[in-house]
Amino acid sequence: MEILYFARLRETIGHSCETRDLPADIISVADLIDHLTTQGPQYVAAFENMDVIRVAVDQAYVGLDHSLEGCREVAFFPPMTGG
Repeated sequence: MEILYFARLRETIGHSCETRDLPADIISVADLIDHLTTQGPQYVAAFENMDVIRVAVDQAYVGLDHSLEGCREVAFFPPMTGG
C-alpha cells in the first residue's frame, strides 16, 4: 500500500510517501493510523490531532472507519487554506 503525506504532515514525518506491507489486522484507516503511530515519534506528532486531518483512500475522501480492503493508496492531508 502506498501512503502519501502532504504539507505539515510531510514535514513532520520527514518524507512525502512510503510503501508498506501492512499486518493483516489493519483493516480500517483508524487501524492504519494506530499502526503508524507505533513507527516513531514523528508519526505520533503528525497524527496527534486527528480532528483536523483529512484522509483519502484511492483518491476519495473517507472517514476513519473506512475499510482498507483492496485499497492501493491512502493520503493524509492537514488543514489547508486558500491562497
